[in-house]
Amino acid sequence: MPQIDSTYMNLKLSNPIIVASSGLTKSARQIKSCEDAGAGAVVIKSLFEEVLAGKDFGLDVSTGMHAEAYDYLRSELEMQYGPRDYCRVIEDAKKSVDIPVIASINCVSAKWWPSYAKQIESAGADGLELNVFKTAFDPTTSGEDIEKIYFDVIQAVKEKVNIPVAMKIGSYFSSLPNLARELRQRGVDALVLFNRFTELDIDIEKISLQNTFQFSSKYEIYRPLRWIAILSGRIGCDLAATTGIHSAQDMIKMILAGASAVQLASLLYTDGLEKIRSFLTFLESWMTQNNFKTIEEFKGKLSLKNTQTNEIYLRSQFMEKIRGYE
Repeated sequence: MPQIDSTYMNLKLSNPIIVASSGLTKSARQIKSCEDAGAGAVVIKSLFEEVLAGKDFGLDVSTGMHAEAYDYLRSELEMQYGPRDYCRVIEDAKKSVDIPVIASINCVSAKWWPSYAKQIESAGADGLELNVFKTAFDPTTSGEDIEKIYFDVIQAVKEKVNIPVAMKIGSYFSSLPNLARELRQRGVDALVLFNRFTELDIDIEKISLQNTFQFSSKYEIYRPLRWIAILSGRIGCDLAATTGIHSAQDMIKMILAGASAVQLASLLYTDGLEKIRSFLTFLESWMTQNNFKTIEEFKGKLSLKNTQTNEIYLRSQFMEKIRGYE
């Protein structure tokens, strides 16, 4: 039988499936259910920076929000569990499961929580995922200004903790490979590609702002697949794939591109945690059919670094597809 264990951000995983930060991982009981279902690790539902900032949150100053959006987000944040409760979830989970438990903080600055990262480590978290997203709403803010926030965050946290640290980011950067390299130089142990954000919408009946969110679709796999293939083996840190992974075949594609792990959430909401076992069964069968004894034998096999068909990742396939419809 093939060995399906994997190493991600210096953590030993029994398999490459991680249950992503979500409502599926917000309590020790739910984390135990993830382990029982076969998950190799979990990322606890994120603690938001605004909770650490206190009741005032500072949202009116730091985000430039419309008043209605500000009120909406503030009311939502007041419902989030606080820092003490978060550490208690970590402590309780570590008592009940053997799989790695990765904490998560959703942040927009380096101001509030570097010292809190140490509390997370003390509570027993095996790793920390920094979910960073900053919108540039000021026309005078440059791309370098935004990237500096990411650099400041990872540097501040790495100075405080000894556990491995991953950063979950979006894809909207002018040079993602350069950003990835700079983050690695500042100590990041892994990158999670890519984040999915709550989007702004407008209710034309109420003439008001609202947020909207949908589960990922299977068509969203291609962006993280491309960038994992491009970055794999070239920046010096592990890569985890998330968004658009809806089948065991998708998981294998990500590993072939160079991912050390895949994070699932949307599929588990719609189809249940039992999908994890079917993924693992398919993975073992596929590895046997292709004579792979370990995941390391095929991880990154089709990455940009390891193939002679680099044009597949670049512009040529765009022209080829366009010709097919002309």
